[in-house]
Amino acid sequence: MPLTFELCPGRMVGGNHPCFIIAEIGQNHQGDIKIAKEMIKMAKDCGADCAKFQKSNLACRFNKQALERPYNSKNSWGKTYGDHKRHLEFSHEQYRELQKYATELGIFFTASGMDEMAVRFLDEINVPFFKVASADTNNFPYLEETAKKGRPMVVSSGMQSMETMRRVYKTVKNHNQNFAILQCTSAYPLEAEDVNLRVITEYQKEFPDIPIGYSGHESGIYISVAAVALGAKVIERHVTLDKTWKGSDHAASLEPSELAELVRSIRLVERALGSGVKQMLPCEKPCHDKLGKSVVAKVKIPRGTVLTLDMLAVKVAEPMGVAAEDIFQLVGKTVTEDIEEDESVVPELVDSYGKKAKC
Repeated sequence: MPLTFELCPGRMVGGNHPCFIIAEIGQNHQGDIKIAKEMIKMAKDCGADCAKFQKSNLACRFNKQALERPYNSKNSWGKTYGDHKRHLEFSHEQYRELQKYATELGIFFTASGMDEMAVRFLDEINVPFFKVASADTNNFPYLEETAKKGRPMVVSSGMQSMETMRRVYKTVKNHNQNFAILQCTSAYPLEAEDVNLRVITEYQKEFPDIPIGYSGHESGIYISVAAVALGAKVIERHVTLDKTWKGSDHAASLEPSELAELVRSIRLVERALGSGVKQMLPCEKPCHDKLGKSVVAKVKIPRGTVLTLDMLAVKVAEPMGVAAEDIFQLVGKTVTEDIEEDESVVPELVDSYGKKAKC
């Protein structure tokens, strides 16, 4: 059983606990706090567990040349990349406002800390867990500092190798026991051929004592639902109010109707996964009573006859006789009363009959 831990107050993840669903708002809010609040409410209304943003200290995350480079993309909010990112970055005060709003709505609130200074701020405002974006997964000084703060962590693994992920696991584990790793491919939108869901099962083998999840950038919901069927305990998907808005993430994001359907589908799949114990269930009894087969006499069998297999057949019979799977147990036993051809062979008519204990 994978490790379970409390990711948010009162909300466990891993084991048999429900999949934790993160609505990644990121920077799809267009730099507008009103839109950001609408998206938090949308995430709550759709049934997501958490609304997540992306927090950066731009001077810590980018060097000067990166911020000063021209940015002429159709998705640009400014002449330079720095102007673009500044437009999309909320202030500390605005983050506190958004956190307060999420708390009032009853949905968990956190953010990916995109640099060390951002992580320190998120720690100050007491987010329930840290999300490590794929771009920082191989940033080991960052990982160590984040892990040492002691909050639960969710670590994406886009652009990484298994060798790197083994190092990530060991690095975080040295300082923090409560973390999950998400399979992720960093492409927007993501083609099905590049999703590589089988990595989920490989992670489960490599890291059997932590929950494994999936962060998806594909179109639609089917692949994310399949990830849950494979055992993903955390699902993260980008969300938007309108896929046609400016921004490179919108095309790989879910609109409200899709997010709601994703949540419903995940909860349905969780119900369908069951316990893994194969047995006849109470819901199957009506079908078994109507169509279940049992042993009947192929020929007339006089009292005192020692049964052989050629005397017996399996049919839907009334009353139900010895279970079909036990027909071989009857061979060599003696009948205590006459049994007419085509009559049920019921247990009380066979001497010394009894089902063997089954594993």
